[in-house]
Amino acid sequence: MGKNSTIEHKGIVSEINENAIFVDLSVQSACAACHAKSVCGIDSAQKTIEVRTDNKSFTIGEKVNVVMRESLGMKALFLGYLLPFIVVITTLMILLSADFSEGFSGLISIIVLVPYYFVLYFFKERIKREFNFDIERI
Repeated sequence: MGKNSTIEHKGIVSEINENAIFVDLSVQSACAACHAKSVCGIDSAQKTIEVRTDNKSFTIGEKVNVVMRESLGMKALFLGYLLPFIVVITTLMILLSADFSEGFSGLISIIVLVPYYFVLYFFKERIKREFNFDIERI
């Protein structure tokens, strides 16, 4: 993977406002034949992506590519899955080593996710500015 690797998805412009273009993506998973696809949460779906831009030369219904740096995808994976997992496991290990019961330790380990996701929600505008998408014509 190069430093400038990107992730691209084809989509259709659905809305244009003064500082953003909204693109509808039909996301297809790469594991369509996988027997575990119903469990892993990755499936084909319709998603709308907001691309913040001043470029208004696009038209509604136009086919476009939405591009994001691959490193941002890894950062999203870290914030959404890996870091919460680390928080849960660390809390569980600390509580179990402090001789709390397994049930109590497990419950508290899951409850600590509430403040974690609250903090993410509180900083969502800052995070949103960091995750920039680009748009280009097909």
